[in-house]
Amino acid sequence: MRQTIQALASHHPGAEHVCAACGYTSPRWFGRCPECGEWSSARTSPASAPAPAITSLVHDGPPPQRMVTGMCELDRVLGGGLVAGSAILLAGEPGIGKSTLVLQLMDGVIGRGRRALLMTGEESVAQVALRGARLNVAADRFLVSASSSLEEVLAASLNQRPDVVVVDSVQTLRDDGLEGAAGSVLQVRECASTLVAHAKQTGTVVILVGHVTKEGAVAGPKALEHVVDAVLTLEGERDGSLRTLRVSKNRFGSCTETGVLKLGGSGLEPVEDPSAMMLADRLPGIPGSVVFPCLEGSRPVLVELQALLTPTPQAQPRRVAIGVDGRRLTLLLGVLSERCDESFHARDVFAAAAGGLAVREPAADMALSLALLSARSGTCIDQTTTAFGEVGLGGEIRRVPATRRRIDEALRMGFRTAIVPRGSERSSSGMEEISVGDIRDAWRACTGT
Repeated sequence: MRQTIQALASHHPGAEHVCAACGYTSPRWFGRCPECGEWSSARTSPASAPAPAITSLVHDGPPPQRMVTGMCELDRVLGGGLVAGSAILLAGEPGIGKSTLVLQLMDGVIGRGRRALLMTGEESVAQVALRGARLNVAADRFLVSASSSLEEVLAASLNQRPDVVVVDSVQTLRDDGLEGAAGSVLQVRECASTLVAHAKQTGTVVILVGHVTKEGAVAGPKALEHVVDAVLTLEGERDGSLRTLRVSKNRFGSCTETGVLKLGGSGLEPVEDPSAMMLADRLPGIPGSVVFPCLEGSRPVLVELQALLTPTPQAQPRRVAIGVDGRRLTLLLGVLSERCDESFHARDVFAAAAGGLAVREPAADMALSLALLSARSGTCIDQTTTAFGEVGLGGEIRRVPATRRRIDEALRMGFRTAIVPRGSERSSSGMEEISVGDIRDAWRACTGT
């Protein structure tokens, strides 16, 4: 082992090898000292290198400047806009609206006196022009090139000196100096690393558009998410109009903000009142329906959680979850069966978040549980009642953050009663708050028994 380490050290560039017995030096490793004849006396002495600059975290300079895109939901997710020299990964399923989003982003940047360059490897310039005409962008000021060569992308950026460079998509890029086809792990990783280094050196904002796999992960190596400064994901049902823009990594802002957009004929438009849109088509007096005030970043949004139970002759009933976590649905069914003596073994269970918004936080447990109990018993819950809280395996209701914001949003939308976990922060908004300790108490509060 020692000889192996010494052999590896001998290949260190600029290293010197010194005899511990007589001080003889040589640029090459030696087993026996040619000066004194001593064996195994060579020691490696790396060549001295300049010490890096060491400083503190105290920063007296101005904060990093941001470029406003003009899309309020995108600027909200980014933390105020684009930061010069940053690299951003925009991911999403094919057809979800990524190319539409980047065109609108570029149009907003251009409209504020900045320069933007689009390098497209999936479409021709004529195809991009057709989309631009539909979105009514400033076509005469756009800089567009159809290329899938990394060298050409870098050359175009250095020649045009834009403030923003969009590469659509990173899976089509290819470095001729590397082996493998475009989209391979090696090509995607190395091309992305080169473009990130280009962003840091020139101060250009580089936006990489990437596809996702069937499992929802970014296609290509996981390292692609590590080298960029921000990772944005555009989500939604392709046959629907609602789109959500989520951030899973952001070195220059919060990772909890979510943008709500609506895809129409003129592109992606911000949704000013998501709660009103989510509840616009709600039908009152339906069993299995409970409204939940979810928290999308710092913004509360009211979402209707629905449950439907149907008899089944199958030995293994189906458990279908749309817009809610399927694993938590299974967990809640087990808790309700054990703690509330409700049987679901002979019924198919369908649970969904109406409107197309995916609900991911555990605070939805109580509302979903009440929807399941309502569907199981056929009892309708008052349409002006909302509920939130995490359900534990013992059936207890646990507190969740942002109680006041959730209640204030529900009150604004006309709700009068909120079922909340015991010990939650009280709100002075005028909402009737019913504190419950477990799921049985929550169900009694809904039915008045």
